[in-house]
Amino acid sequence: MTINLSDYESGDTFEGDYDEALEALQDRLARVHFQHIIHGCRSILVFEGWDAAGKGGAIRRMTGQWEPRYYDVWPIGAPTKEEKDRHFLWRFWQKLPGSREIGVFDRSWYGRVLVERVEGFCKPADWKRGYDEINEFEAQQIDGGTNLVKLFFHVTQDEQDDRLAKRLDTPHKRWKLTAEDFRNRKKRGAYLEAMHDMFEYTDTRWAPWKVIDGNDKKSARIAALTHVAETLEAVLPKELPAVDPKLVKLAEKAFGYEARD
Repeated sequence: MTINLSDYESGDTFEGDYDEALEALQDRLARVHFQHIIHGCRSILVFEGWDAAGKGGAIRRMTGQWEPRYYDVWPIGAPTKEEKDRHFLWRFWQKLPGSREIGVFDRSWYGRVLVERVEGFCKPADWKRGYDEINEFEAQQIDGGTNLVKLFFHVTQDEQDDRLAKRLDTPHKRWKLTAEDFRNRKKRGAYLEAMHDMFEYTDTRWAPWKVIDGNDKKSARIAALTHVAETLEAVLPKELPAVDPKLVKLAEKAFGYEARD
């Protein structure tokens, strides 16, 4: 069945000790990341959603204990002239993760069927063709051995307005607010229609969407981080490799290493 965003508007508050739950999840994600590095895996994490829906906050907490050399966060904005001169997926190919790496996309190629569609930045034929191009692009990544997780953060109009107002009222958060936030807000109906189509055509068996009810920030963060941890744990190899005998010999020679139980 097609995803209906109205099913994700309860805004239920988080039950339990949030700080304790977050710390446990960050520890869990750190272990996942080390497994990822050890086994030389590749993963893509896509974070989409409304402005002020909590994507950035979730990403900061997700990566809180990750090894910085083995992940990148890509904040995706408007394409440059060089990027516009090429196929819309070209700029994303440049950012795909290599062995041992995780690529986190704060917005993504779904701009083609969302903002570019709604704002008229591309022709209807282009964004309509985009669904198949995106599905094929994602299938190529998965077939090539890359793990893919897609999350969409949803908030109601009232909740979004409250968060935009708080950004205006908080000096160190005003930088997050742009005129585009208000331009997009005026076209919420058109965006909802585009999101409905996006889910209908790109919620695939090989790359399903996970919608996060973002109306309570704490609940949303725990839900998002839990989904990432569970999804990656399910696909990463469980066994850890034995110690390299060459390293053992070097340690024995260097400082008289003896294996411990």
